[in-house]
This record gives sequence, C-alpha cells and structure tokens, in this order.
Amino acid sequence: MTTIDLVYFNAGGGHRAAAQALEAVIREQRRPWQVRCVDLVTMVDPAARFRRFTGLAPEDLYNKPLARGWTLGMGPQLRALQGLVRLGHAPLVQRLQRHWQRAPADMVVSLLPNFNRAIAGALARALPGAPFVTVLTDLADHPPHFWIEPEVAQHVVCGTERAVEQALALGCERQRIHRVSGMVIRPDFYPPLAADREVERARLGLRPDRRTAVVMFGGQGSAEMLEIDAALDDVQLVLMCGHNRALAAELAQRAHARDGRAPRAVVGFTAEVRRHLQLGDLFIGKPGPGCLSEAVQQGLPIVTVRNARTMPQERYNTDWVREHGLGVVVRRWAEVKPAVHEVLGRLDHYRAAVARVDNRAVFEVPAVLEQVLRRR
Repeated sequence: MTTIDLVYFNAGGGHRAAAQALEAVIREQRRPWQVRCVDLVTMVDPAARFRRFTGLAPEDLYNKPLARGWTLGMGPQLRALQGLVRLGHAPLVQRLQRHWQRAPADMVVSLLPNFNRAIAGALARALPGAPFVTVLTDLADHPPHFWIEPEVAQHVVCGTERAVEQALALGCERQRIHRVSGMVIRPDFYPPLAADREVERARLGLRPDRRTAVVMFGGQGSAEMLEIDAALDDVQLVLMCGHNRALAAELAQRAHARDGRAPRAVVGFTAEVRRHLQLGDLFIGKPGPGCLSEAVQQGLPIVTVRNARTMPQERYNTDWVREHGLGVVVRRWAEVKPAVHEVLGRLDHYRAAVARVDNRAVFEVPAVLEQVLRRR
C-alpha cells in the first residue's frame, strides 16, 4: 500500500486543519493509500526537549503573540526565523532524514512554509525518488524562502493564479505547478446543513430575526476582538474565541453588562465552526486564508483589515477580497462600524459576489497527488 505523509505544525492551526481535511477526503474517496498526519516538531524533537527546557511548545512562540494581537513587526521576526532555519539547516536535515529512514513513505506532502528546503533535502537523502509536494495553505507565497523553493525537486499546489505566477517567476517548472480552485478547508463545510438559523440564534441568546455578524480570528482568537465588540454597539455578534479563554471570559463579562440592544454570543473552542458561521449574515476577522475561505464557503461577505499589524503572508488576502468584490477592507478596526453597515446595506450585491467563488480544493488535491505518483 502507498504511504503518504502529510506534514504540518501547530502554529496558527490552519496547517494541521488542512492536513486533517485531506486525510478525511482521501479516506472518503477510498484511495488505496495509508495516510499519516505528522507534526514537524515531533519529527525533529521527539523527546520534546525544547518544551522541557523552556516550558513552551515551539508553536507557542507564534500562537501566544497572535492571541494577544502582538503582530506589529512580524516581518522582521519572520526573516529572523528564516535565518535560524537556514543556520540550522544541516542538523534539521539529519533529524528528518533519520525519521524517514525509520518510517519510510512513498510521498511526502508539506502543508507548512519555511521548512520546505530542509524537508526536501532530507527526503532526497532518506528515500531517493520519493516525490515531494507542497500544498500552499496561503492564497499566495511570501518569497523568498517561504513556501516555494525552486532549487529543490518540489511540486507546488496553488489555490490562486497569483500563487501560480509567483511559482513561475521563481523558476519552478510548469509541469511541477498544479492549480486548484482555492484553499483546503474541511470537507464537512460542503454538504447541506439542516439547521434552523432563527432557532439556533435563539438558543445562543440572540435575537432570531436580527442581522448578525460572526467575528473570528482563527483558533487562537485575538485581543482585537475587544475593539470590534466595543465599536459595534448596534450590531448583533457571534464572537468566536477559539482556545483564548481569557478573551472569552472578558467578552462574556462585557456581554452580561450590556443593555440588550445588540446581544452577544461568546463561543469558546468548538469543532462546529461551520454551524456558527451559518448564524451570520457577514464575517468580521483577520485576513487569514482559512477564516476567509470558510466564511466564503458559507456564503458570508467579509469585513477584514490591512495595516502594519497585518502579518506579511496575509496581506495579499485583502487584495483577493477586493479583486473579487467579496467585502470591505478597513485600515483599522475603528472603521469597522461604517464598513459593516456598508455590507449590510448592499447585502445582496456582496452575497452574489461570494456565490461566484467555487472552491473545491480539498477534493481536487488528492487527484493531484495521484497524478504525481503516476509520474514517478
């Protein structure tokens, strides 16, 4: 049986979610493959020495600032991280090589940036001839040395024409570039959902017939949600806080003190993201590729932000929103109220634009992997 490793890490949550989504679809399609979802951190540090010495998991260095909204200056931090990865390239390759020598795979699929040169090098040493595929979980690359490493034997799966153009400009061979229709999101976002929106709103303490916005900043939440909550005093909100318990507690305290004119539903981490998105008329949040793609798949227009605090790899996503007419991009959250009322005032127009986006990537990527395996 063909063994395929899907490599991810837990920084941000979207990489692991994409790996799990692909694993689920491959299983549903009954492909004759053994799929292993593998955490890069576990591969290079199986004894968890970093956590023991520092008290933190490596991904906490990314997730904790994200949860607090400390994203200003992420550009220099990213370049510093990439410098460290380059500096530690040789030992990183050796550890990954040992992993695949102990647990061979017929194909390796990366769903993470920054480490693809090392992954490709280790795979070529441990398992010569095994194909290496990178599935971008961003709408575009952020070169150099982020997703696309043209100097290695790397197949690249791109969800936008912008990413395809970048791959070609960086020197990737055309036959190694594979275009799919968007970002990989969970397959359970696609079947019809039998839910009464008014009943579900009432169950959460919301007014069933009132226009509602869903606010979400990925699996870690963000302190920026406090600013949005304060600004939208006349809009009913579903506030998705993810793993950020401190944020959920503060928002719940605020909701309890409100006068009831615009109720709040504060939601902690849940596997039922789709069901909560279905309660909204629009989406408000950071321009993360997963958040935006999930919202659009559920038919929600978007209000998002772009400024100096926007992470560099997510800035193109706001261009994508504008190019497709999917919503409004603000410069700071102080402008969120007029933006929300702009979308609500032209809701049919924005819904029509959202409906034109047909993302089937999670079902298309397995066919790309099969094609690559056949070429081998």
